[in-house]
Amino acid sequence: MSWPASQAVTNPCQQWRAPFMFISADVELKDEGRRLILHAAGQRREFAALWLRERAPDDTTLDTRTGQRLIEAAQLPLTLCAETASCEADSLHVRFSDGHATAYALNDLLLDTDADHAEVEPGLRLWDAGLDALPQATFASALEDDGALLAMLEDLHRYGFVKVSGVPCEADGMQPLIDRIGPLRRTNWGGIADVKSVANAFDLTMTQRGLEPHTDNPYRDPIPGYIWLHCLSNAADGGDSTLTDGFMAAQRLKAEAPEDFACLTRLSPRFRYTDATTDLESEGPLIELDSRGRLARVRYSNRTERIAAHDAALLERYYAARQRFYRLITDEALTVHLKLGPGDMLIMDNYRLLHGRTAYQLEGGVRHLRQGYVDRDSTASRRRVLGAQLAGNARPGASHTAQGVNP
Repeated sequence: MSWPASQAVTNPCQQWRAPFMFISADVELKDEGRRLILHAAGQRREFAALWLRERAPDDTTLDTRTGQRLIEAAQLPLTLCAETASCEADSLHVRFSDGHATAYALNDLLLDTDADHAEVEPGLRLWDAGLDALPQATFASALEDDGALLAMLEDLHRYGFVKVSGVPCEADGMQPLIDRIGPLRRTNWGGIADVKSVANAFDLTMTQRGLEPHTDNPYRDPIPGYIWLHCLSNAADGGDSTLTDGFMAAQRLKAEAPEDFACLTRLSPRFRYTDATTDLESEGPLIELDSRGRLARVRYSNRTERIAAHDAALLERYYAARQRFYRLITDEALTVHLKLGPGDMLIMDNYRLLHGRTAYQLEGGVRHLRQGYVDRDSTASRRRVLGAQLAGNARPGASHTAQGVNP
């Protein structure tokens, strides 16, 4: 398909994307070269010249060892523009008004845009009670085989949870698998902690009562990213686990009551936890969006939420929106039920999944679980690096181990 150029000759390029299939792409400059328009695969992608310049992938802009930027992007002239642009094979070649010339892989550019304005990150699968099969993994395989570990991490990312079987029924049985992914997040409760009914409980989790769908620890900063919940014994009557996809519930809320959805993205309640030695407090909206307007996180903790004394009319809107959201996250049509047995473990995305449990009676036996947290950054890093390694792709900095962090 041919597209007319505005201020420069439009150059077609052919990108080899799959066997026996070419995708034609055209490039044009607009606004005196301050914007570059790329037409590819029937879509129109727009790039600012300044964005392209600071993202130049060559070795005068990026350090080849670390992939970190060498130029000071804030010192680039705000009037910078692209003087020429053309496509050759699978690359886009651009010369800028500061004299710099570079080439970009078309695949990278197309992946770095948000053309479809999706409501969630691409690759996520939202689900409800009709989920046909639970994402599952086996402890031994994930511990011993990188391919099995990657499959587990991909399912965790895609569905927001995964059930792991065959975990040793020991107090710290989950630890070897945690060590394969990232450091254990320590809290005021220690590392891997008990979840069982105790006298004089310091948290309602440590009682026999049922727990409403919730996310863990929204009073922390940062909030723990992934919950690891390992069953040692579950012979008590009741104590079934419930899972709800918070992104599915948020998406339903937006479709059914967009004004309520908007309210829950804008107003930020505070969350607080205190005991004899701890006083934790943070804040954030029940539904949080990223910079692209996509669902990024849900928070829900009836036990610890503390909304400020806002204007009465604003609070009325918030309470109505929260109630509608609560009805969705507790709707049986959105809820998956399961009962963990000894050696079973759930790993749950605490930014997406709401989990709860039914009440239980100890007359039927003991219910003893252990719980730990692993942060999102280390989990996501492990998934991406392992995926690149198994695909045979080189990554910046892969030839050395960093000994420090950026200030």
